[in-house]
Amino acid sequence: MCAGEPSAAVIDSQSVKADVTVALTSRGFDAGKKVNGRKRHLLTDRLGLLLAVLVTPASTTDRDAGRILLSTTADRFGRLARAWADGGYTGRLVDWSATQLGVVLDVVRRSDDTQGFQVLLRRWIVERSFAWCLRSRRQVRDYERRTDTSEAVVLWSMTMLMSRRLAARHRQRPAPRLEEAA
Repeated sequence: MCAGEPSAAVIDSQSVKADVTVALTSRGFDAGKKVNGRKRHLLTDRLGLLLAVLVTPASTTDRDAGRILLSTTADRFGRLARAWADGGYTGRLVDWSATQLGVVLDVVRRSDDTQGFQVLLRRWIVERSFAWCLRSRRQVRDYERRTDTSEAVVLWSMTMLMSRRLAARHRQRPAPRLEEAA
């Protein structure tokens, strides 16, 4: 366990259309979003940085994918104690994650009387991460034949994003003056 490990995370999924190159066995239909394709399940830290990704057919429920994603992540990050999710992760997953993994899963719900767009506490973090991924043209649709390749493309996209940020931060630092260097 390292002090730099995350203690909290945000989990959500995004349904994307699949290209014709995607095999029928690895795609499904998300009836809620009316999308024939795949789902990307992301687990991010509180800054929106990617901790884990899982790509499944779009017909996979969030609870089933959340169980896989949380169990692999809890093994990797020992300090993980809390996760925030949307209403798709309710039910047995909340109890299972608390008893089996020791991770408290808080479901952040939208109020029933709200109409239109509303920023929800904690959940906007992972939504912003999805938006960062979609800035890569290749992420708008799933073109990959295999799900593990699709996961690698998401990791590549986030790696490119972070390397650009680090390079920009490095360029912003002023060069040390000669008096300070000596």
